[in-house]
Order: sequence, then structure tokens, then C-alpha cells
Amino acid sequence: MRINGLIAAQAGAQRARLRLAAAGGAVVAVSAVCLLGLSGWFITGAAFAGAAGAAAAQSFNYMMPSAIIRLLAILRTGGRYVERVAGHEAALKALARLRPQLFRAIADGPPETALGVSSGEMSARLVQDVDAIQTLFVRRSVPISLGASATVAVLLASLAAPLAGLALFAAMATACIGGVLIARRLADPAGRTAQQAVGALKDRLAALEAVTPELKAYGLDKWAADQVAHAAADHDRAQIALTRAGGWMAAWQTLAAALAVGLVVPATAGAALPLTALAALAAIMGIEAAGGLIAALHQNGAAVQALSRLDAALPAPAQHELRQAQGDTLVIGGETLAQPARLGVSGASGLGKTTLIERLIGLRPALAGEMRIGGVDIADMAPSDRRALFAYAAQDVRLLNGSVRENLRLAGDFDDPTLWRALDDAALGDRIRAEPLGLDAPVGSNGERLSGGERRRLNLARAYLRDAPWLVLDEPTEGLDAATEARVRAALNDRLSETGQGLILISHRAPPMALCLLSIRVRGQDEAGRIRISPSEGQAAA
Repeated sequence: MRINGLIAAQAGAQRARLRLAAAGGAVVAVSAVCLLGLSGWFITGAAFAGAAGAAAAQSFNYMMPSAIIRLLAILRTGGRYVERVAGHEAALKALARLRPQLFRAIADGPPETALGVSSGEMSARLVQDVDAIQTLFVRRSVPISLGASATVAVLLASLAAPLAGLALFAAMATACIGGVLIARRLADPAGRTAQQAVGALKDRLAALEAVTPELKAYGLDKWAADQVAHAAADHDRAQIALTRAGGWMAAWQTLAAALAVGLVVPATAGAALPLTALAALAAIMGIEAAGGLIAALHQNGAAVQALSRLDAALPAPAQHELRQAQGDTLVIGGETLAQPARLGVSGASGLGKTTLIERLIGLRPALAGEMRIGGVDIADMAPSDRRALFAYAAQDVRLLNGSVRENLRLAGDFDDPTLWRALDDAALGDRIRAEPLGLDAPVGSNGERLSGGERRRLNLARAYLRDAPWLVLDEPTEGLDAATEARVRAALNDRLSETGQGLILISHRAPPMALCLLSIRVRGQDEAGRIRISPSEGQAAA
């Protein structure tokens, strides 16, 4: 699995903290077993000394055991603190680095991977699934803690009788084996189902949230609530099953503790009663240490499913060697473009204008032989390399739920004068200046505080800011009044003349197309999915 490589790299980066956590866990395990065992021996021995008379009580050494018990209590507390702090710090730091790595790998990958998962599902994978694999870091100290506690518990039980040590070892092995079987039977399926269910729930919520106005307009509020409730019920059932599995595992741990005591105590027959108490309490703490493994197994199914879901979201390695190219020339539909060429793309709705351009810029899978960049077939270039050559203002505008400034700075870190220049060129500067907060004015969820035309022009201003050889605009003036459209077209013409960028403009209207000296017309797709292109009628006549 590709995700394992990323996790291994983060585990390596956090090696020092994980080792410290493991050491702390070992100290806790050893201290806990010794503390309870020694306490049982001390209490029982002191009781017998007191019952034997004043002389025996005065000769009983209670200072040394008391001091050791206090030392063990301090070590257990300190070890627990070190284990928790170091282990969780390692896990949180690893996850904080892992999420951006995952996002970048997905974003830079092939479009069929990056865009093949809904936003809600992708959110679940980057949040809930990454959280689920936290246990892979935290539980790394469990084997060391279990080994240390088992060794000490068996040794303490053996002080009473060697057979008691063997009985405790057998009981601890039985506890671990039983915990593994219960986890595989109950916890693993429930954990996997819970991870899938939370993805389905977030996917449904995101899909319905995106069409909230339409749901209200058509009176489908109750239907939408029922859809969410149904997805939430599936998630709740999975969580209940996982909790029930945890209950069975806890019950098994209790039964194993009783079994351990039942085997160890008879095995100490003939030993002094304080040693019998020591062995019995060591048995209880030995099983308690095995409970750490059982608790880790409770989350194993969710972690395994999370790994599988994250791995599925990562792009597969390229099947052939990818090439790089300069972006100064393009070949589209038989037309060779060199900066600062301007190409208009027209055609009836639904024939593939946007599909053609999104293949070019790496937002859809490329077909071999369809287009070239710098003499290289686009199918032989990495999508991320193609995307770097284009500044794209899509027809379907997507905005962050933030300020105007935050949305513009998706294109890069620019100063305020540069941002205002882009807004002015998009005929939106006056509108934003009228806001009391100016560039810090919030736009709302996906720009709901702006009109449709204002959202489109903010999207255009953002594309203006991106430093790329080619500017790609998909219906940039759709929905604008004639006067605003004229301002946008004039500013665009001046900006292109100033920057020397090439232009690819998609439109089915004549005024924007007048900016382009070259034009092609999309005719549809053939059986293989390739876009059929021909020169536009006006250009052919020329």
C-alpha cells in the first residue's frame, strides 16, 4: 500500500518521541505490576506481624517496603505522563505532516483520482480516516509495555512458586489470544463499517448542502432531512456494534483476570501467604497489561479500513515515463499557438468545449494524440506539470467561505495594490471598495453574498493573478450586462497586451470571441471520446 510508505516516513521522523513513549510505557507497566504485588505482600505481611504480637510487629521492617512503594507510585505516574505526552505528541505531529502530504499527492495526481471522489467523501478521508490511523502511532509502545509487564509479573509470581509463574504466563497468553479472536470476529468488521459509514454520511451532507436553495424552493426539506437521518442511522448502528465489541472485549479481560487468579493462587500452595498475595496481585496486573493490547485491537478494524480508503485515494504510479515541456507553444485542433496568441473555442452547448480545455490543462484524463504542449503529447505529461502552465477561470465558479482577499490569494501571495488592480480589471473593484471591510469583506459559503456576475468576476480576477504562460477563460462574461461586459473585455485586452500571456477563451457569443484572432469550433466527440474540432466558419472563409 502506498499509504504505508508515507506513514513509515512519519514514524521515522518521530522515532525519538516514539522510543521515549515506549520507554515510558515500559516503566509504567513494570511499576504498576511491582507496585500492586509489593503492596499485597506488604499489607499481608504487616497483618501477620501485627497478629503475631508486639515483638514481631516491632521487628517488622515497614520502612523499606513503604519507600519502595512510594518510589514505584512516582515512577508509574511519571512514566504515564511521559508515555502519553511523547506518544500523542509524536502521533499529532505525524498526522499534522501527513494530511498536507496526502492532499498534495491527491491534488497533483491524475484527475480521475483527484476528482473521482466527492468533496464530502474526500473530507472524511482527510479528517476521520487520518484520525483513525493515529492509533498506529500511539499503540507502538504496546508490545514493549506488554512484554515488560509480562516478564515482571511472571517473575513475581514465580517468587511464590515456579508453577505460579507458568500458570500466569499461560493465562496471559490465553487473554491475548482470546482478545485477538474477539477483535477479528466483532471489532474489526464494526470498525471497518464505521469508517465507511462516516464517509457516506459526510458525502450525503455535502451533496445536500450544495443544493440547499433548490431543496427549499421545491419544498424538499423533509426529504433531505430523512436522507441525512438514514445515513446517520447507518453510522450509529456501526458505532453501536463497535461499542458492543468493546464491551465483549472488556468482559473477556475480566474473565481472563479471574482465570489468572484462579490458576495462580492454587499453584502457590505451600508458599507464605504474603507471597501468595504478591502472586495473585501480580496476576491481576499482568492481565491488566494485556488489556492494553486488547484495547489497541478494538481500534484495529477502523485503522485498517482507514488505511485502505486513504490508499485508494492516492494516485497510482505512472505507467510510463512522463516528460516535461515548455509551455510557449500549443497544438489544439490542428492550430499551432505561440504566445501571445489568442484562440477562441466555440460550439453548441454540451459538445465538449469545456472537456477539451480541461483535458489540456490536466483536469480530465488526457487522450494520446489529441493535443500537444511544447511539442510533447499531453498524455505524456504529468497533470501537475500541465496545470502549472495555465491560469484558469472555470465556468463553474468555486469560492472559499472566506474573505475577498483569501479567495484572491489562492493564486499567490500578492500585496493589496496588485489585488486591487486585478479586481479593477475584472470590473469588480468599485463594488468591493464600497464594502466597509474592503478586501477583508466575507463572500459567504461559495460566494453566496455576491451575485452570480460578481462571483464570476471574482473568479476572473483570481485567474488574472496567477503567473502562468496561458490564460484560460470559460464563458468569462456570461450573465453580465452589456456595459460591464464591455469594460471586462477592454481591460482583458489591455492586460494581455501588457503581460504577453496567451489566451484560450471559450464562448458561444460573438463579443468575447472578437478578442481572438484564431478560432476553432467543437463539433462533438467520436467513438473513442476524442473531441472533433474544425476551424470556425469565419476563419475557414478567411
